[in-house]
Amino acid sequence: MPVRLIRDVIRDQTVLAMPAGTTVREAARQMKARRVGAVMVTDHQGRLQGIFTERDCLFRVLAEGVNPDTTTLALVMTANPVTITADRKLGHALHLMHDNGFRHIPVVDHAIPVGMISIRDALGSELSSFERERAKKSELGEILG
Repeated sequence: MPVRLIRDVIRDQTVLAMPAGTTVREAARQMKARRVGAVMVTDHQGRLQGIFTERDCLFRVLAEGVNPDTTTLALVMTANPVTITADRKLGHALHLMHDNGFRHIPVVDHAIPVGMISIRDALGSELSSFERERAKKSELGEILG
């Protein structure tokens, strides 16, 4: 199980957060410029309201023929996403992502975004370790029936 703390993974990150009224086009431009796959959507007090990902852009905007120049993030984001705190281990975040079928998880401190964990953060030895652990869990499930 990856034992690094999330705070160590996000240490050098600059949070990409945008207001819910931001257009999809502007969010996509910022995501491209920052080379990230998700943006955290915040309210006027900076609290997390939702997350807008590459998949949301593809499935909720492009595939539906929605105009990215007039559609706001509030209309196509995933509201109230699962979050994690920086004091947790990376392995916990990986399990949350795997079990819930998503690739990004916002890191918050009292609902204020402080970073983002993505599946890419687990590449390398941590991903191998995670896959071994998942296989063991699956084997145990088969044994126990």
